[in-house]
Amino acid sequence: QVQLVESGGGSVQAGGSLRLSCAPSRYTYSSNCMGWFRQAPGMEREGVAAISTGGSLTYYHDSVKGRFTISQDNAKNTVYLQMNSLKPEDTAMYYCAAGVGDCAVAVDTAAFPITRAWGQGTLVTVSS
Repeated sequence: QVQLVESGGGSVQAGGSLRLSCAPSRYTYSSNCMGWFRQAPGMEREGVAAISTGGSLTYYHDSVKGRFTISQDNAKNTVYLQMNSLKPEDTAMYYCAAGVGDCAVAVDTAAFPITRAWGQGTLVTVSS
């Protein structure tokens, strides 16, 4: 599968902020939804947030509502995840993906019915 490219991960203390970016891919043009997912060691993958490719609709996992914001720069075809008030439990590898399907379902199930592309992941570590 063609990969997207994430950046922006790093190590921060609890309460800090990071902004993740997902680089443009031609495969986003054949997708109706872009999503961020995360996987902590020993845990299953979890849906974090998703945005319709038009950018008008956003969806969030309950655990990040009010703290994370997903956005899209259509001119750059880049998707961002602004993460504020980070907690140690946010520590995980974060992946972006382009897919086809219901964005809300993608967050709930941590997967698209049809995935066009995945990123290689960027590590976020939050210390207490």
